[in-house]
Amino acid sequence: MLFILEAVALGFFLKYTKFNKWINTAVAIVLLVVAIVLGLNFPMYVSLDTWHIIIFAYILVASVAPVWALLQPRDYLNSYLLIFMIVGAVIGVFVANPSCNLKAFTSFNVDGQYMFPILFVTIACGAVSGFHSLVSSGTASKQIKNEKNMLPVSFGAMLMESMLAVIALIAVASFANGEAAAQGLTTQPQIFAGAIANFLSVVGLPHSLVFTLINLAVSAFALTSLDSVARVGRLSFQEFFLDSDTDEKNMSPFLKVVTNKYFATIITLVLALVACAVFLKKTKRQGCMLWIPMVFMMAVTFTALGMTITKLTKALVTTGLDFGNTLQLVFAVLLLILGVLVAIQGVKKLFEKTDDKKATA
Repeated sequence: MLFILEAVALGFFLKYTKFNKWINTAVAIVLLVVAIVLGLNFPMYVSLDTWHIIIFAYILVASVAPVWALLQPRDYLNSYLLIFMIVGAVIGVFVANPSCNLKAFTSFNVDGQYMFPILFVTIACGAVSGFHSLVSSGTASKQIKNEKNMLPVSFGAMLMESMLAVIALIAVASFANGEAAAQGLTTQPQIFAGAIANFLSVVGLPHSLVFTLINLAVSAFALTSLDSVARVGRLSFQEFFLDSDTDEKNMSPFLKVVTNKYFATIITLVLALVACAVFLKKTKRQGCMLWIPMVFMMAVTFTALGMTITKLTKALVTTGLDFGNTLQLVFAVLLLILGVLVAIQGVKKLFEKTDDKKATA
């Protein structure tokens, strides 16, 4: 809670003061340390339902607030948490030198779940979803000074995420079968935090302190995904009803409602590579580097949706579905239809002949 409030305060501080980056960095680190110290000494306990309400309210605000007022300063604070987490994890791995206790990979069928396509839609930041290309259009583009900075920022982020993925794999592998559960570590964040805490306890750092900090870093990172998804969903939904010729002053009441950022925050959508490929073709730029991943993404996405629909439909016929799974089935069908429509339109645009005279004009 303090982390979120401090992010807002930092946003206004950065917006309306003219201090250099070193002072800004010092202020951010001090705020982060204060939040951690207060949080450790005065923990806040509320029910799960209350947390759900708090998070929902946070997402609602974050998806409509200016980027500088919450998202950017929140990511700024979060970056120091993530740096500590990664640096601490790397040091812990080399100091503890944990053994790998994972079972050997023997099949594409793991506990009844097929590796393809599920593997490609469950690895959060590497998921085949077009998520990052959508996010960069709505948030990252507003946080850089120059377009040239996007290449080192985005590629550097990919390298860091790859290293974090390796660390996560080592963390999971460090536990023997049933060892994590025996320590009371049941969720994925708990297992990861517990492993890093085990590593760093070798150098004398308090296990409980490291465990808490790693959990905080993971929680803050989860907030990043939640509010970014909501914001991108809101932007995408608004763009369904607008084009470059739309005059906002003369819009019909319907358009004013569906393109209102508060209303549009509630809805979502995907498949950005198709749009990018069409854009590159229309502007006569090289687009082949997008076509192969586009086809792969479509295959993965449609296969995953098809498997989900098949599984839920069978359950609906045999045993029935609860409300949550019923919603999942409905949205899976809608997403499949929407994805097919986007894919058909995109592929048609990619392969249609370009009118050179019209394009030149």
